[in-house]
Amino acid sequence: MTTLTQELIVECKGRLLEAKEDVINRVQEARNRIANEDNKGGDEGDQTVRALEESEFLRMNDRLRKQLVEIEMALSRIEGGSYGVCEETEDSIEKERLLAIPWTRLSIEGAEIRESMNKRYAR
Repeated sequence: MTTLTQELIVECKGRLLEAKEDVINRVQEARNRIANEDNKGGDEGDQTVRALEESEFLRMNDRLRKQLVEIEMALSRIEGGSYGVCEETEDSIEKERLLAIPWTRLSIEGAEIRESMNKRYAR
């Protein structure tokens, strides 16, 4: 298992903090947009469009909440010294993967193992 360089950890932490800020801003913007819309009146078509927009907002909000949890967990792993270690194989996660998805918990091999296990038990 190779250890991560301090420079890589600092770069990933910066990317995580940027991603966290982006997620929080996207949630706030969506909330403001929904809150500022006039939800009264309109015909059935208008009401249907509003219901669809609200449903999409809830789905997006759930996705962003899950991403925010992953980001927070990655920041916690950095502080705890376990950042960059695959949860499945306990090997180091590839540098390129960490730079692309800094909140990842799995190496490529670990992700393949996890996917294989999920397929096996999904039947």
